[in-house]
Amino acid sequence: MFNDIGPLELVTLVLLAVLVFGPEKLPKMIQDVTRTIRKIREFSEGAKQDIRQELGPEFKDFEFEDLNPKTFIRKQLDNDELGLKEIRNGFDLKKEMAEVTDAVHGRDTDTGSSSSSSASSSSGSSGGTIDMTKKPEPDERPPFDADAT
Repeated sequence: MFNDIGPLELVTLVLLAVLVFGPEKLPKMIQDVTRTIRKIREFSEGAKQDIRQELGPEFKDFEFEDLNPKTFIRKQLDNDELGLKEIRNGFDLKKEMAEVTDAVHGRDTDTGSSSSSSASSSSGSSGGTIDMTKKPEPDERPPFDADAT
């Protein structure tokens, strides 16, 4: 529950609690808090049992953690009925990303796919790169676009 609290933060919280509640009232406050947490847990477990009873025997193995979308998807992907493990194991993400990067940069890949050759031919047909830092001549007007106005 408190996995992200470090030792210095815990000491600070204890000292703050002693200062706020005082050493006389602090044990009673700790008992009250633990009693409240225990009652909330009991209420939660009772509600879960009531829901399971209302759902009927066909949902006896129902877990409330399955309602979390991440848990549900992970459980479905681990199920091997669909053969997803073979698809996942046969997919090399690094290789695919390298091919896409090569296609974007116009380099030929090892496989020689048509997408990379078309990308390299389109980048080579422009005759070079465009200099974006070049400023237009003072008497040169930008082209007029009738559709933009």
